[in-house]
Amino acid sequence: MRLPRDVTGRQLVKALRELGYEETRCKGSHIRVTPQKNGEHHEVIPDHNPIKCGTLNGILKSIARHHGLTREELIRLLKL
Repeated sequence: MRLPRDVTGRQLVKALRELGYEETRCKGSHIRVTPQKNGEHHEVIPDHNPIKCGTLNGILKSIARHHGLTREELIRLLKL
């Protein structure tokens, strides 16, 4: 599955709410999100429009690893 190219930081934060992530801090142009299930896992999302592909790929890989999913499964789950 191809990586979406037009995802903004706010869209990603909103989509991550499906996995229980909540915005815990916002400083400058970066948003920190943390889930309340599956243990603690902090992720920093740049509030950019759009997020660069390499950055988005790294964020999705990290979140997928934490939840025991593949990147493709996570993209389908988040409907990106």
